[in-house]
Amino acid sequence: MGSLRPGALALAVVTLLSGCAWFGSRPNTVPPAAKLYEDGERLLRDGKYEQAREAFSRLVERHPESDLVPVGRFLVGETYYRGEEFDKAAKEFESFVTLYPSHAIADLGQYRLARAYFDQMPIVERDQGVTAKALAELQKLIRLYPESRYAPDVIAKIEVCRLRLAQKELWVADYYVKRSNFQAALQRYDAVLKDYARTAAVPEALYQKADVLLRLGKTDEAAEVLRRLVEQYPQSDWSARAKQRQTRLVTTP
Repeated sequence: MGSLRPGALALAVVTLLSGCAWFGSRPNTVPPAAKLYEDGERLLRDGKYEQAREAFSRLVERHPESDLVPVGRFLVGETYYRGEEFDKAAKEFESFVTLYPSHAIADLGQYRLARAYFDQMPIVERDQGVTAKALAELQKLIRLYPESRYAPDVIAKIEVCRLRLAQKELWVADYYVKRSNFQAALQRYDAVLKDYARTAAVPEALYQKADVLLRLGKTDEAAEVLRRLVEQYPQSDWSARAKQRQTRLVTTP
């Protein structure tokens, strides 16, 4: 075998070493946890949600022992939430509060989980399943973290959810009235009075219930419902209408 020229020998050595590096273990090039966290925060502030999510996800996956992992998991959900991908956000926040129920920001995780549903609440005419989920998660926050800084806002949002669900019951009841299914309508009005007491929907439920009772010829029961409406909700517009109805009942032979 002939000898290699110096230039050819050098090229062969470089090629061999390159091959060894390729097939051997490659150096770990994953940035430190703190760097990934800082990058993710910066990208999140800049509205680059997908890139921020990638940074936080790498932090969680490649540095599982880091103290930053819990917050990193939360911030993965936050990237979805700010990008209005609410279903994905809810999944991430639910995972966070399940894994870290005692974390310093566990109440924030629960709040964001509830908001991910709350911010999707549809108009009254549509299915209110997501509203029911929002209500359940808001109530859970008050139960688990009663001293949370988010409690006042949560309490207000609970009432918004309850009113929306009550309005849905009224809408369904009206649907039944239009189809002369009065018994079904009465059940819906009674559901409002029982399940959503102290909401603004109660005066209307009372008035409409009295109206249905009159259609069924149950004058005495209707009169009692109207009396309750006038006495308990004197400032309501429905109370003014109830007084007019009472007058007609008295003057009707």
